[in-house]
Order: sequence, then structure tokens, then C-alpha cells
Amino acid sequence: MTPTRRSFIAAGGVLLAGCAGTAPDPRAGARAELGSTGKLRAAINLGNPILASRDAAGEPRGVSVDLAREAARRLDLPIELVVFNSAGNVVEAVKARQVDLAFVAIDPVRAADTDYTAPYVIIEGAYLVRTASPLQRNEEVDRAGTRVVVGRGSAYDLYLTRELKSATLVRAPTSPAVTDMFLAQNLEVAAGVKQQLEADARRAGGVRLLPGRFMVIEQAMGVPKGRLAAQAWLSGFIEDMKASGFVAASLQKHGIEGAGVAPARAP
Repeated sequence: MTPTRRSFIAAGGVLLAGCAGTAPDPRAGARAELGSTGKLRAAINLGNPILASRDAAGEPRGVSVDLAREAARRLDLPIELVVFNSAGNVVEAVKARQVDLAFVAIDPVRAADTDYTAPYVIIEGAYLVRTASPLQRNEEVDRAGTRVVVGRGSAYDLYLTRELKSATLVRAPTSPAVTDMFLAQNLEVAAGVKQQLEADARRAGGVRLLPGRFMVIEQAMGVPKGRLAAQAWLSGFIEDMKASGFVAASLQKHGIEGAGVAPARAP
């Protein structure tokens, strides 16, 4: 080998070593996209009690709050919790880029404006009817003359809009308002988060849940469409949060039942 060729190979090795030593921090792109305003603006939906609620002092609490704070801590960003009362309002805020991070159900309609991680929590959707209702099974709901009330813009609204062929959808302003509207307007069925409807049944009386579930909702972290670095980093983050037991511990800490940790993303 000639001295010139040896020098060339040596120089190439130094260059490659230098490149390897300066590999970009995978957080850098995510930090830039999620913290473009100088802080991480996380949308918290109080309309879904499995994800978030208020503590005795009125502050947001829940698994989505815990995940948002942990993501901000790992990215070394200050956090702003932006509170909403319905999933529909959260989706509009993501679309308008008024928030940087959201916790929403995966749905193909929302995918037009939102990029998702894999799910971190799986929630059941259930039907609520009056005790004397002739309806006994979920499959019996989709009949002419049956009015189903659902929270406007919620995952249940989107799903039932596609799936119901004969029943009529009636939309409440928010998911927490569904049962009260169901009772006040003497409607046939209320649809929503199983845990929320169970709590409503205990509060209202004279009602019952149909057995089982009519859908499974995959709750994920979402970012405004096109923020690919943020989506990539959050996808790894959420897998770590599931595998480490963080999500399970958060659900337990906040006394959440009726929701399970989503399985690991397929490799």
C-alpha cells in the first residue's frame, strides 16, 4: 500500500470517528417541535375521567397529566397544561396548532390533522339504558327509532357515525353531559366511556349498562400533523412508559378502573 493511500484511509477513519462522536441527540428535533413557543403546551381533556380530572385543589390530575409532565421533564421543557372539557375541542386545538401535544383516541378521521404514537391505554365504550328498556344486548341498539346520545366530537361519536345504520345519533356538547341529556330528553341510549357511565348510573339510578362493550378505544399521544421528529421521539417515549410500568402505576395511583395498559408496539 502506498503512503498516500495509507494517509487517505487514516483520514477517512478519523472523519468517521468524528461523525460517530457527534451523533445528534434524538431529543433535539422533538424538543424543537414540541417547544417551539418556549414551553410544551399539553392538551388535557377533563371530559374523559380515565385520562384526567381535577384534584381537591382544582388542579388537573391523571395519567395524561403524569405523562405530559414526564415528557416535558425528559425534554427539559417547561410545561403548560391546557385544559379542555371535550375531546372535540382538543382535536380542534391540535388542528389549529394551539397545543403541541394531546391525548386522544386514535381515529382515522382525526389522522388527517394528527400524527399518533402507538396507544398507551385501552378503554371500553359502553351503552347505558333505562332499567325498563327492552334493549338487552349491544347488537340491539342499531334499530330504527332508537336515539343514541353521545359527546360531540368524541371517539364514540366518530365511531358510531360510521357504524350505526338505523339508529339516530343525538350529540351532547361534551361527554360528561351525555347521561343528563339522555335523562332530560327521555332518549333511548347513552354512549360513552364505560367508567363514566358506571359512575352516572350510581348517581342517577333507574338505569343500567348493557353487558360488555360496543367498541375498544385506543388512547394515544398525538401531535399536529407533520411534526415527525416529535412523533418519533414520543413513540419511543410511550413504549418506555408502558414497559417500565409508569402507565400502570399512574392508573393505580389515580384509582382508575375500566382501563388497561395497551400492549407493546409490534416490532
